[in-house]
Amino acid sequence: MRIDVKQCAALLKEHDDILILTHAHPDGDTLGAGFGLCRALLKIGKRARVINADDIPKKYAYLYADMPQYDFDEKFVIAVDVATENLLGELAESYAGKIDLCIDHHMTNTEYADALLLEDTAAACEVICKVICELGAEVDRDMANCLFTGISTDTGCFRYASVTPSTMRIAAWLIDMGADNGYINRVMFETKTKTYAHLERLALDGMEFFYDDKVAVMTVTQEMYRVTGSNEQETEALAPLTRQIDGVEIGILIREKPDLTCKASLRTFESFNAAELAKAFGGGGHAQAAACRFDCGVDEAKRRIIEKCGELLK
Repeated sequence: MRIDVKQCAALLKEHDDILILTHAHPDGDTLGAGFGLCRALLKIGKRARVINADDIPKKYAYLYADMPQYDFDEKFVIAVDVATENLLGELAESYAGKIDLCIDHHMTNTEYADALLLEDTAAACEVICKVICELGAEVDRDMANCLFTGISTDTGCFRYASVTPSTMRIAAWLIDMGADNGYINRVMFETKTKTYAHLERLALDGMEFFYDDKVAVMTVTQEMYRVTGSNEQETEALAPLTRQIDGVEIGILIREKPDLTCKASLRTFESFNAAELAKAFGGGGHAQAAACRFDCGVDEAKRRIIEKCGELLK
């Protein structure tokens, strides 16, 4: 059932012992949305907590610092920034078919939850901001940091075409509420670990080009993690690099998983729809940023996705 912001806030007010699910391989938007909403629910007297299938990268620790940790049997389950249940990773085994509410901004959402608040915004945290305001929760500095983080990271520090005047107004309001935009943008976009720098060098060295250099493919393997001391948590910044090469229209990052299956992150410009490309392999996302999974090795996944790119480029 589709609902609006007012109905969403009313639903949240009716329930307690609320569990918030964020998507696997968590990024700033899903974490900012999850912890931002959680802080708001705590403010209005609810018990709530956030969980994720994967470890949260250390750079996001400020999102949940000093939050009380409640132990309860959940009575209401929410997914934020999760377009399909399989994006929950291992959490899907426990919660698929049991999600009461989804708050999302992906138009490829499969409507798996009992209630869905879906708005086509640049970041999920824009929708969360509206819900929090409707709840009447006072937005403090910590909450503002969560929400600003989600908006900044999902818009590439406000560089993407998805950014609207509303996006900028909400971001400015969050700065008014105390969001430390300088610190957040520095940590998210300018600070790199030595292990990531080593991984980035190897990934760039191995980048391949296809179809008159219109398609760039970068791969990250388990061996590369071993050699560099890096891990999957540090790969978030790699996908945007694939479309920064002049002439590239479709950028692809393929990451090998420990079980030797893989995930592809897709980045395109306005001439190609990344979500449609991902959909061909059971994934989804946005027009210029999407993802999909492959139950096969890197080489086979690369062959299949390059073949599909060739069909789109005709």
